[in-house]
Amino acid sequence: MARYALRRLLIAIPTLLAISFIIFALLDLAPSDPTANLPLTIPPEVREKIRLSLGMGEPFVVRYFKWLEQFMVNEPLNVLEQWTGWTIGDSENRLRVLSWATRSPVVDLIVERLPQTLWVVGMSYVIAVVIAVPIGVISAYRQYSLFDQIGTFISMLGFSIPTFFTGLLLIVIFSVWLGWLPSIYDTTHVVRDWDSFVFQVKQMIMPTMVLALANASQISRFMRASMLDNLTQDYVRTARAKGLRERVVVLTHVLRNSLIPVVTVIALGVPTIFGGAIITEQIFRVNGIGQLLIIGIEGADIPLVQTLTFIFAILIVLFNLIADLIYGMLDPRIRYD
Repeated sequence: MARYALRRLLIAIPTLLAISFIIFALLDLAPSDPTANLPLTIPPEVREKIRLSLGMGEPFVVRYFKWLEQFMVNEPLNVLEQWTGWTIGDSENRLRVLSWATRSPVVDLIVERLPQTLWVVGMSYVIAVVIAVPIGVISAYRQYSLFDQIGTFISMLGFSIPTFFTGLLLIVIFSVWLGWLPSIYDTTHVVRDWDSFVFQVKQMIMPTMVLALANASQISRFMRASMLDNLTQDYVRTARAKGLRERVVVLTHVLRNSLIPVVTVIALGVPTIFGGAIITEQIFRVNGIGQLLIIGIEGADIPLVQTLTFIFAILIVLFNLIADLIYGMLDPRIRYD
């Protein structure tokens, strides 16, 4: 498995390089001006100096390789220095990818917003997986039962109702009518004692539940369909004929094989945690990565959008590899040699 993982990582390098070039080229060719949001009183020669200071006067290839070097080498070293407190090389003269809107390093903006996304969107995905897998298993095993009918109905609601409607509905019910939960997520809140912890939990409930419902609806249907396919296989009848207990047959044999396609769905959904649920973050005012991407798109902040998009691509490639490795753990017939 180690050789397979190493081989996949080596293949991922040219793949990510090609993706980075496409992302950089598409966004760089878009009509944009880093001085567009500056006051009109600024003279043209000053605007031109600002463009040159941001590297806009250099050829496309030079700008691409500079951006790639800053993102792949300089920024990881800067983040490592911040986390460990070590000094690695000449950090003062190290170039960084700067946001056109704030003139701040892009990675610093992402790191600042990352905890909010992990708390809200990440927690919602964990809850969705924990809820969806048992529901899918029970629904398949008790096909057409009352439990299956209720689970199917709720899943269809989660599929059909968009998150912005569910979010607004929860705000009206639990914030406006009942007054139980805050309608806006306070990103400046710090947990210091029990009361502040309770408030943190309260403000996380609605955005977390909105996203958990949408994700759980999808995962539970995949889990149910995969279980139904495996419950009718010959190896299940053979296991039952050997006298194995029904719990062992379902949880040990059927569940492991059924999880293989579901793992793909779950793994490919993990990068959406970092992308953030953009609409839900906008509704509840969660200052996460998704809202940062919206701000970058609205403000034509090309370096910010380029960096975020490339990070999402890296996560997709990484979790694809993780899903492939988990296949071998679930099914011993899969070999990587």
